[in-house]
Amino acid sequence: MKHEQHGPDRLISLSSPVSRRSVIKTGAAAAGTALTMPYFFSRTAAASSLKFWQFYAPGGSVKTQTQWWQDMVKAWNDQNATKVDLVYVPNSDYVNGSKLQTAFASGNGPDIFIISPGDFLRYYNGGVLVELTPYMDKAAIDDFYPDVIATRAVDGKIYGLPMEVEPMAMYYSLDAWQKAGLSDKDIPTTWEALLDVAQKLKKGNQFGVLFETGPGYYQNFTWYPFLWMTGNDIVNKDGKTSGMNTDGAAATLKLWQDTIKNGTAPRKSLGTGGSDVVGNLAAGYCAMQNLGIWGISALRENAPKFKYGVFKLPLPPSGKYVTIAGGWAFVANAKGQDPETAAKFCVWALGSMQQDSIQRVVDWCTKAKSDMPPRKSVLENANAAEVYNTGEMKVFKDEIFPGARGEPRVPPEVYKPVSDAIQATQLSGADPKQAGATAAQQIEKFLSTYTGASII
Repeated sequence: MKHEQHGPDRLISLSSPVSRRSVIKTGAAAAGTALTMPYFFSRTAAASSLKFWQFYAPGGSVKTQTQWWQDMVKAWNDQNATKVDLVYVPNSDYVNGSKLQTAFASGNGPDIFIISPGDFLRYYNGGVLVELTPYMDKAAIDDFYPDVIATRAVDGKIYGLPMEVEPMAMYYSLDAWQKAGLSDKDIPTTWEALLDVAQKLKKGNQFGVLFETGPGYYQNFTWYPFLWMTGNDIVNKDGKTSGMNTDGAAATLKLWQDTIKNGTAPRKSLGTGGSDVVGNLAAGYCAMQNLGIWGISALRENAPKFKYGVFKLPLPPSGKYVTIAGGWAFVANAKGQDPETAAKFCVWALGSMQQDSIQRVVDWCTKAKSDMPPRKSVLENANAAEVYNTGEMKVFKDEIFPGARGEPRVPPEVYKPVSDAIQATQLSGADPKQAGATAAQQIEKFLSTYTGASII
């Protein structure tokens, strides 16, 4: 059967119905490729407590976010015999490390955990995600934006509930901007202008621009929209070929490479990496930073006096604006101690029409963090509406988010060749055309025998 893939012009739709995805039967080969996990779980009818792995609490760096998680779990624990215990895993280990995969491979995976669309197929094809649809009301299912829930669904069945939508943009320091003699008319709208402005902003120990340089799903996530704006994709609509072997892919790889070659971008980020706006932009390490909407709350909490602005991702020649909208989702472990209760917790927390469930998403997206909402009912909330019509959140809502496309879900065998191409060109000076061609060859070889769920 055919793999269905979003094209670069398939943007977030706020009203269109969920399209039926073509799904390929998951075979033993797909499951083995995705996870290679031997399972030795001892499943019981019930468990006294369920372990919930994530990188926010307890011990996270943002107090409002830590409190949101703790309040959520307390509300559940106060009402249920089976408790939920938060297990904090540092972001570096959770996102770019192998701690989660290793835990599953050894038979010790968490009962509940969070995943991004980029890692969805690793766990779905591995058979470890509980279907959540049976525990949801139709009204709640319909409350999620179709293209947001689609990357967590297979054949109309939901396996993950998103807590947020996180479009990418460019942030810039107003102080650095003014010191360089720049004004609003200098905000770059093209790749060429971005390179030019980055040169003007480079001064002493301050870099002009910053892109993620550490390999991982996050770096790929930040790079994809630049590729999409050239009209190409890592996996084409036919599900068998890759757009990495194109002039557009080569140009995209070269853009990031050029910022390193000309010295306007650093080879390494400060703080916790390229997603850390406080440790980089606010600290004066760079004057522009490629970053998602979460940067607003990070600056609000940890650098409240820092003055900044945001603007849409610049365009390549003849390009069409696209940004990427990722975000994390709650999922339940089908091989855990009590999969049914774990699934019920996920739905109770984020996926019911109960007021507390809706309010939880409101609070996460507008108070604990700064995100676009995955659910329509959030924008209908009066307090939330006020937030989305103020400051940089309004810029995201009105200018950046309308061009958002969901983060693609790809198996590791597709993600890794792209990552290798970015790393080889950005940091090691490899030829962009050749690096893209090598990635395409590896991806297409994998796709020729792939039998997992559709890549979208």
